[in-house]
Amino acid sequence: MRRILFIVLTLLSTLLPGLAHAWWQAEWSYRKPVTIDGGPQAGAIGSDAGRVPVLVRLHTGNFKFEGVSETGADLRFVAADDKTVLNHQIEQFDPLLGMALIWVDVPNVSAGTPQKLWMYYGNPKAPASGNGQRTFDPDYTLVYHFAEGAVPPRDTTAYANNGQTAVVPVEGTVIGKGAQLGNGALMLPATPSLAVQAGGALTFSAWVKPDQLGARQAIYARRDGAGELVVGIDQGVPFVQVNGQRSTPGQPIQAGQWSHIAVKAEGESVALYVGGRPTVSLAAKLPALNSAAALGADVAPTAPAAANAQAAAAAFAPFTGAIDEVRVSKVARADALLLADAVSQGAESRLTVFGADEQQAGKSHFGFILAAMPLDAWVVVGLLGLMMALSWAIMIGKGRSYGATSRANAAFIEHFREAAGAPLDRLAVNNTVPQDVRADSSLWRLYEVAIDEMRRRHDRGYDLNSVSTATIGAIRAAMDGVMVRETERMSKRMNWLSTTIEGAPYVGLFGTVIGIMLVFVVAAMAGAVDINSVAPGMAAALLCTAAGLGVAIPALFGYNWLASRSDAIGADMAVFVDEFVTRLAEEQGEGRSVPQAVARRA
Repeated sequence: MRRILFIVLTLLSTLLPGLAHAWWQAEWSYRKPVTIDGGPQAGAIGSDAGRVPVLVRLHTGNFKFEGVSETGADLRFVAADDKTVLNHQIEQFDPLLGMALIWVDVPNVSAGTPQKLWMYYGNPKAPASGNGQRTFDPDYTLVYHFAEGAVPPRDTTAYANNGQTAVVPVEGTVIGKGAQLGNGALMLPATPSLAVQAGGALTFSAWVKPDQLGARQAIYARRDGAGELVVGIDQGVPFVQVNGQRSTPGQPIQAGQWSHIAVKAEGESVALYVGGRPTVSLAAKLPALNSAAALGADVAPTAPAAANAQAAAAAFAPFTGAIDEVRVSKVARADALLLADAVSQGAESRLTVFGADEQQAGKSHFGFILAAMPLDAWVVVGLLGLMMALSWAIMIGKGRSYGATSRANAAFIEHFREAAGAPLDRLAVNNTVPQDVRADSSLWRLYEVAIDEMRRRHDRGYDLNSVSTATIGAIRAAMDGVMVRETERMSKRMNWLSTTIEGAPYVGLFGTVIGIMLVFVVAAMAGAVDINSVAPGMAAALLCTAAGLGVAIPALFGYNWLASRSDAIGADMAVFVDEFVTRLAEEQGEGRSVPQAVARRA
């Protein structure tokens, strides 16, 4: 047992280092580590931001664009466990220019321990899997990347709140393409998903670059009756205005420079953020807003009373400049998330760190399945490995024992039959049977107990030249007792083989059921239900069943083979008992026939 445990521990020690450098799937030739670090020396987001769509910005300085598909269809982002596939959306991918902008759905961006992601590429047969509807969580009701050009912007969320007017595209913004504002409002639709209840929650964010600093420039405006929400810039100072109540001046921004502006409303407080950090707050609650909103200009009042000269004089001026990455959420986003957005989306992101590219070392498909196995599957496989080791040890030991017994029995029976006509105890008296045959032969042990029974009767005065039927029966009973003990010895530990045959498939099936349950639970919690996210775990779960069958099938063949050899040895013993008793009755029994020459002398 100690030797078997040592072998198992040795195999695990050699296997675990390989799992530390596991590869997600064999079809992908390359991968690149991407570290998300929100710590004080990197992103410095202050606290955990939770689920964040992080911008991965690739360029020739951190990525060679070699071996990757021309469209980026083979890009896959996998968590550090090399199992969980993360949702992503490609905003821009141009290997000729050496530029790519990819949004990756990171489940939890922490301000503590950095977390590593893997970007896999290099599979020409891989279909495109990027999808913004899954990359941005359902609380985002509008996300504009402005990557489409001179057309109305497309909402990348599942709500399809697409723009109502075309935009003038701008190249080389803070995140790829943007939109130029100043020639009219970019109207947003009035849909139920964008509606705001009185006192409800809302988060608006955008990157803006003013061409010039003017008075009362509206970046985002929405009016519904007497209700009003305006986010704008007044002489370079961002502000938020709710129902005529404006925030106090805060941190200014510069003309010709990109700045991240966000507004978060929750309950009776509305806060303004610049560069991801809170600057001013307003003690007000949002009114009910069900009408259309506008980007880059004010919207016409919907209440008749507001259409007077005083309202017209108080109207906001259009915003003249560029805008990019507009987002609207129906919840109040965490401060850490807004800061993570500003940090990760800027031109010099400190939240993402790239490592050196790695090339697959040619691991087999089986190796990838092993790499995808969770702890519960390893426990089941370890138990099956122990069952396999014990069953093989039994089969090998029994096979060698049965082989030695069969060879020794064959050698002994030759000696026994060569001594035909001589006294039955001749082999024991002359010591002509080799010692190794005596040690391994079950027939010798049957012969030995019969000779011992005869000697004990001789010592008590019995005439062995005229053995009675009762004495022959007693000797046969003694030989039958030894034969039963020999049969028990041969069947020892064979019950473990039968247990392995019947139990190993059930143990493997148990591991498969638990594994499949965990795969679906993890997929549901992560919001990933595509084949790439569940296939590795399913394969690892099915490996448990395969392992159970792999343990049971050899045990079944070995059991049948050993049972046949045991039956053959048992048959040899039964034949020997009959042969010995027959010779004893013929040569030394009371009813034996006496030769005529011996009878005349008598």
